[in-house]
Amino acid sequence: MSPPRIATAVLETLWDLFFPRHCAGCGAALDSGWLCRSCRMAVPPIRDPRCGTCSRPYFGALEKFECENCHGRAFYFQCAVAVLPSRGYVRALVHRLKYGGELWLADPLGEMIRLGLDDDRLAGRNFHGIVPVPLHPLRQRERGFNQAEILARELTRGKETPFFDALRRTRYTVTQTHFDRHQRMQNLRDAFSLRQNVDVQGKHLLLVDDVLTTGSTLDECARVLTQSGAESVCALTVARG
Repeated sequence: MSPPRIATAVLETLWDLFFPRHCAGCGAALDSGWLCRSCRMAVPPIRDPRCGTCSRPYFGALEKFECENCHGRAFYFQCAVAVLPSRGYVRALVHRLKYGGELWLADPLGEMIRLGLDDDRLAGRNFHGIVPVPLHPLRQRERGFNQAEILARELTRGKETPFFDALRRTRYTVTQTHFDRHQRMQNLRDAFSLRQNVDVQGKHLLLVDDVLTTGSTLDECARVLTQSGAESVCALTVARG
């Protein structure tokens, strides 16, 4: 083992000794990882049957399912993969990062969102860039960071696909928490644009955000990218609301 690796191993051992790892969900002591078995089992990843477009889970006998949110609706993204349902510890972790500023949660949430790359709708695709959904500069100044950018950068770790800051938010929009689909679409109209001197012509892009609810934010971002020349846009989020 080389000296730098020995030093790293020693530091990690000392860190674990003085700062034992605890489950990000419930706080239980852990030997490794970020989540205990109980938390992982409490909110399992989204699997089939689910909506093939937006990943909404379906609790029934159908093998293929298109939810009412997607039925008859044409999206600019090809698919939106969400790894976990937004409930329990998943919702809490997203909120703690987003509104509580607990930036250390980038590691466990990064592990969660990376699972989405193995989804059959994304596996094997070669993306030219990983694009975060942008925050308006005023909101980012208030928060101090963009959680979508943190997640997008987590996805590039150990990957050849680069982080691609292609979009900017041009209009400050009010929170969409209590909006229905139509209201969200109205609220987001012309809220995004391509950054100056950014070229997406012919590129296959992966758009990243923390939570997918109606898909309106992802769709508006995908519209800007495809109408600017992107060949395709897929989307990936930690959670499905």
